[in-house]
Amino acid sequence: MKFKFAIIALVMICSHNVMAQSKTIQGVVTDATGQPLPGASINVQGTTNSASTDFDGKYSLKDVKSTDKITFSFVGTISQTITAGNQTSINVKLVESTQSLTEVVVVAYGSQKRSKVTGAISVVGAKEIAAVPITNAESALQGRAAGVTVINGAPGSSPTVSIRGLSTMGNSSPLYVIDGVLTGNLSGLSPNDIETISVLKDASTTALYGSKAFNGVIIVTTKKGKKGAGVLTFNTYIGSQSVSKRYDVMDTTQYLKYAKDLGSDLTARAAEFGNINTNWQDQIFQSGLMQDYNLSFSNGTDTSSSRYSAEILKQEGSIIGTAFERYSFRANNTQTLGKITVGSNVGISFSKTNPERSAGGRTLLEHAIKMAPYLPIYNANNLGGYQGPSTIDGQDSENPVRVANLGSQVINNVSIIGNIFGEYDINKGLKFRSQVSLDYYTSKNHTFVPSFKDGSAHSQGFSTTNEGNQYGQTIVFNNSLQYKTTIADKHNIEAIGMIEKLTGKGQNINAGSRYYISDEIDQLRLQDANLNSSSYEENNLGYIARVNYDYDEKYLVAVSGRRDGSSRFGANNRWGNFYSVALGWNIAKEDFMKNSVFSTLKLRASSGTTGNDRIGNYQYSATLVSNYYYPIAGAAAAGVSTGGAANPDLKWESKNDRNFGLDFGLYDEKFTGAIEYFNNKASDILFQVPLPASVGSANGTQTVNIADVNTNGFELSLGYNDREGDFTWSATANLGTSNNEVISLAPGVTSVLAGPGPRAGLENFSRLEVGQPLFYFYGIETNGIYKNQAEVDAVFGPGQTAIKPGDIRFVDQDGNKTINANDKTNIGNPYPDFTYGLNLTAAYKKFDFNCFITGVQGNDIFNANVFDLQGMQRLFNASTDVIGRSIVANGVVTNPSATLPRALGASQNWASASDRYVEDGSYARLKNITVGYTLNGTTFDKYFSKLRMYVSAQNLITITNYSGLDPEVARADGNANSAGIDLGRYPQPKSVIFGLDVTF
Repeated sequence: MKFKFAIIALVMICSHNVMAQSKTIQGVVTDATGQPLPGASINVQGTTNSASTDFDGKYSLKDVKSTDKITFSFVGTISQTITAGNQTSINVKLVESTQSLTEVVVVAYGSQKRSKVTGAISVVGAKEIAAVPITNAESALQGRAAGVTVINGAPGSSPTVSIRGLSTMGNSSPLYVIDGVLTGNLSGLSPNDIETISVLKDASTTALYGSKAFNGVIIVTTKKGKKGAGVLTFNTYIGSQSVSKRYDVMDTTQYLKYAKDLGSDLTARAAEFGNINTNWQDQIFQSGLMQDYNLSFSNGTDTSSSRYSAEILKQEGSIIGTAFERYSFRANNTQTLGKITVGSNVGISFSKTNPERSAGGRTLLEHAIKMAPYLPIYNANNLGGYQGPSTIDGQDSENPVRVANLGSQVINNVSIIGNIFGEYDINKGLKFRSQVSLDYYTSKNHTFVPSFKDGSAHSQGFSTTNEGNQYGQTIVFNNSLQYKTTIADKHNIEAIGMIEKLTGKGQNINAGSRYYISDEIDQLRLQDANLNSSSYEENNLGYIARVNYDYDEKYLVAVSGRRDGSSRFGANNRWGNFYSVALGWNIAKEDFMKNSVFSTLKLRASSGTTGNDRIGNYQYSATLVSNYYYPIAGAAAAGVSTGGAANPDLKWESKNDRNFGLDFGLYDEKFTGAIEYFNNKASDILFQVPLPASVGSANGTQTVNIADVNTNGFELSLGYNDREGDFTWSATANLGTSNNEVISLAPGVTSVLAGPGPRAGLENFSRLEVGQPLFYFYGIETNGIYKNQAEVDAVFGPGQTAIKPGDIRFVDQDGNKTINANDKTNIGNPYPDFTYGLNLTAAYKKFDFNCFITGVQGNDIFNANVFDLQGMQRLFNASTDVIGRSIVANGVVTNPSATLPRALGASQNWASASDRYVEDGSYARLKNITVGYTLNGTTFDKYFSKLRMYVSAQNLITITNYSGLDPEVARADGNANSAGIDLGRYPQPKSVIFGLDVTF
């Protein structure tokens, strides 16, 4: 009996010990900001005992022993392992892992581990995109990717984006790829839907896109559903934007004296309106309201995922009459059924734009700085209700408020971008994929202007209706085989082969008419009507192959090739071949580097070619212009004329890219960086050359392969991450340089002039010339003011009467004592020497902070507004600087310190482009500063998994020497040859917004 009791007692003691050692541990898993992480994994090491967090980040793990080690992990964070000990409650904060965020990079037609990438790629993640409230996705790249330049424009317009400077003369925009769909911009995509943006910069990464990738590729991956319970997210912000800077122009008192000096006594005229003082710039600028509402829902299982989102964006412009609205919807779905995976990614957007209106070839800003200040805005006695100048005022600027508000202009766009795909796992490592993609858009541009008469200078005795309707679609069908295998645990091989067919078509119809009877009917009719239309079709066929090999992720080789056929070229040169070869060495993975401070150290080099067919369709054939009139028998007879000359030998532009890079990371990626050097040569660049009048052409052109251009530069990216403790912070900086030079032109071509159309004494002044950068500013150098007749005679000799004291002294480059076209030279370069960006983020408990600075250095701006403000070739309002202009008496400048010429001086003072109008366009801008606060606690956690409020400001501070309203000057007509020319372009406003992010 004693023995039995002893056994029972021993069992009970053991059971008590086991029960004491086996327990349940509970807790909450959060991110670095304290937000719950649903779906986080909790595992007891070496066992199958595991649990996962619920929607509120809570977990319960049973049967845990004191000696057990518990691992907490979540995608995108650094895992933590904690010994259970005597604890029954363990709360864990998982901090973000920089290394895991960049572990997989989206590349052409697939993805790749970061450690295996051999080309030049910059990646911008969802967190960086969300840090700055933006209306268009392209703006997210500004200052965040080395070598990428972004210039924003008016509301609703697509920013101008260039990668690694300029290498072509026509369309210099990159190719955009949204979830595998090739498209021309990101205008219909909500920034809230973006997971990552990958910028492909060299041939190793872009060659697979062949003819579309000449200017680089921007790949956008949208957010997808993730495994776990459904997540509902709502984001919104509201704020205002405005332009505070103004040109300093003369008031009524100053203007009347200035006009009298120019021979016009307008004192009585000003008295007619009560001697008022209208600040026309204040009248065209306004505080515009910005609103954005975004709702999304996502969920997923082991075999399926889905995400749905909707956005409403409304933006009033900072210039009257301008506005933008966008309604966008997106649905991403995948479903796996055994070996078959099917899915779709579809985005639809509807937008309405009220663009900045112009009149007489002048922008609203140009009218505003030229208008007489004594004129009122409104006059109820005038038809239309506005007041403008009459003949007695001696000028013809138009009332900018009437131009902006009388009538309407609305552009309605519909965009559908999406794909459907299917994948079949044929065998281990072998996969077949078929995909059909669609890029479809329609655009309706409707303008209505009623009759008006605001003075004798400007009137319209009828209403006008104009409408332009466009539609276009591109369908891409590709089929691919992909194979992955590993041999002997060391040799990793990935191969893909693909056939891709692109078909596109579109149509454009424009119509207009007048109506003399009523201003109430806004419809097209056959009265004074005009009508024209055009249409196109295009086709492209590509054969694609790529092989990636690495030995134990140490030694890397990537080879790719593509053969493209394009309908944009004639039969002689329809096909082009493009290739790339890249090598890489992961030095950090060598045995001798195991105990070093480097967690990443990789050398890489690549060389390859890309092509360009981004010209108009049918440029290889002759075209006719139908709206041409011939004088026959004293009357105008309708006929046709040569529009464009045929060029059956038209061929592909090609570019050879060479890239050398070094990636490094220290102390487990606490410090990161990359250095790049590129040297590219573009050959056979396509350009439209004006045809001589002798061939009978009406302003016709011929597209030819005209030039070779070399582009080179460096890129540097640096990062620091401190993600431990209550206070975490990170900093990233980047810098990119780019220099280009024309190295040859076609036989018989010495130079080419281009740029926006001539205006008010300023001719085309962007020029191509061997040994010079693309589209440099071509004009005359100035050298002060002639102070007396003796200085004039010393240059031109006695007797001439055109140039007098008080006129500008131009540099006589050839010394022939005549200022003409032979004296023109390089007076500026619109493209920057380098661009840069600095991004700072920090978080302390419930607070978060972001500060973002961007800038450019070394570019010049041709400020045509200076011509308007200081030209003094006729009577307009002008800068107050003209009050101190050169005053001449008895052949001598009485104020020799004056830097401006005399009023109404020699035509050379204003008739030619000169460095008088060229300014340094460098700037540094505080692009964004945001402070956020996350609410949590018992009350909030009961209803929300995240509730964050923030205030954000954009463009608050700009440091620049540029005298214009904004150094970020959008291209005058969207072409590369009009870069850096400020014709009164839409300035970037300052904005302050308040936002809310909620996750349920």
